[in-house]
Amino acid sequence: MANSNTVPGAAVAAGGAGAFDRRDFDWYVDKAVQGLVFLCGISAIVFVLGIFIFVFKEGVGFIFHHMNVREFFLTPYWFPSDADDPEYGILALMAGTASVTGLAMLVAVPFSLGAAIYIAEFASGKTRETLKVLVELLAAIPSVVWGFIGLVIMNPLIIKWFDVPVGLCVLNAGIILGLMAAPIMTSIAEDALKAVPDRYREAAEAMGATRWQVTYKVVLPAAKNGLLGGVLLGVGRGFGETMAVLMATGHAVNIPDSVFDSVRALTATIAAELGETVVGGEHYQALFTIGILLFLVTFTVNLTADLIVRGIRKG
Repeated sequence: MANSNTVPGAAVAAGGAGAFDRRDFDWYVDKAVQGLVFLCGISAIVFVLGIFIFVFKEGVGFIFHHMNVREFFLTPYWFPSDADDPEYGILALMAGTASVTGLAMLVAVPFSLGAAIYIAEFASGKTRETLKVLVELLAAIPSVVWGFIGLVIMNPLIIKWFDVPVGLCVLNAGIILGLMAAPIMTSIAEDALKAVPDRYREAAEAMGATRWQVTYKVVLPAAKNGLLGGVLLGVGRGFGETMAVLMATGHAVNIPDSVFDSVRALTATIAAELGETVVGGEHYQALFTIGILLFLVTFTVNLTADLIVRGIRKG
């Protein structure tokens, strides 16, 4: 059998001048496929580096020439359009992002973990497959549709039920964002639960434990790192969401005192203001600086979650 590393043309020399052996063609095809697979493998790294380089290049001018670190991170005043004295304080924007993401996790974690536990440990057969398909379909809903639900459905319901003047608030965005983050958290949590060896369950059942006792005292502790990874992925999903948050929060620069206050998120600020800025201007660069901050935070959260999940799968 011919070696795949054989130099092309060797078969030609052996078979006669001018002859083209089929093995030469297979050699070229094999090398081309290897190169294509290698390019596909490193494409994600190239794209991430390319995005970071582009965002950093656009925001670096503001960081080194205009940014006052104390004002930028510790003041809540965001007035970049003031021609006389523009202010670039993102404290209120960070508070809005954190409040919405935190409430979203309070909504998503119980629902997603509960769904994952039921699908992995209690459901069987057709019920399990149906629920898994429904979870995947929930993840396929576009973010603008979720934002439309928050704007048209949740907004009047919150006004009616809680007797508040405006329903576009932290509560609205937190519920919507929690429902958006739940599918990915459910999928990761289910994988973590299924990764627990069956011998753990069998040993607990042999000692007389009920199915719930097996789940609560054996399976969940064994899968805790994978569950944490799923929660972190949900946090990254919520932290980087744009359109739904823009439509459901009220888009007001404000440090919230309650869940009924309107806020503005970092991502929504970029989406709403980038089209109105002068390319290369101070405001433009400030928005890209926010983008750098978002990129670093979401990249760190997602990388941490991915490392945790990969460690569980290898274990």
